[in-house]
Amino acid sequence: MIHFHIVTLFPESIEGYFKTSMLKRAHEDGKIQVHLYNPKHFTKDWKERVDRRPYGGGPGMVLAPEPMLKAAEKALKKAKGATVLFFSPSGTDFDAKMAKALAKKKHVLMIAGHYEGVDARVQKILKAKPISVGPYVLTGGELPAATVVDAVARHVKGVLGKHESLEENRISSPAVYTRPAVLSWRKKKYKVPAVLTSGHHAKIDEWKRKQKG
Repeated sequence: MIHFHIVTLFPESIEGYFKTSMLKRAHEDGKIQVHLYNPKHFTKDWKERVDRRPYGGGPGMVLAPEPMLKAAEKALKKAKGATVLFFSPSGTDFDAKMAKALAKKKHVLMIAGHYEGVDARVQKILKAKPISVGPYVLTGGELPAATVVDAVARHVKGVLGKHESLEENRISSPAVYTRPAVLSWRKKKYKVPAVLTSGHHAKIDEWKRKQKG
């Protein structure tokens, strides 16, 4: 089993995703566990602010280090030797190779920032690896964290029905079709490519390779 630990100020924004479809089944089957830690729970008062104005000026607010570190420490008490990830647009690109490597870990801790980010000392203290899920900026690290959980979970043995279900391990194309073979829509007919209904597997695989480019 792999345990995902996510420090986030907005756990409600992603917890529903983990309770549906493949990830829900993976959880019920004891393949994965997702633990959410809200830094708000690590303050003296629920109303206490966890964001502060940045030194040196600038727009927006920055998440203060103490609540984030306390939340991370709580996770690390039961996640000895966890791989710690920190989301940053300038981080290492998250890809299938990294997902496959992370799937072999027992614990993965992710720091999901928000607003204008997290105090840089959090990353330094936790020795967190900065990663990026794409060449763009999001409002928070919650979606990247959910992306990592989803991508990594697929590589955990038993999560997918068949090993062949992994896109990386089968011949696939960006275009897929299902029944009916001829779709009538708005007075027009749209047919499934004839090769896919031919039953000739070699030709079908060849067609898929060409589509994949």
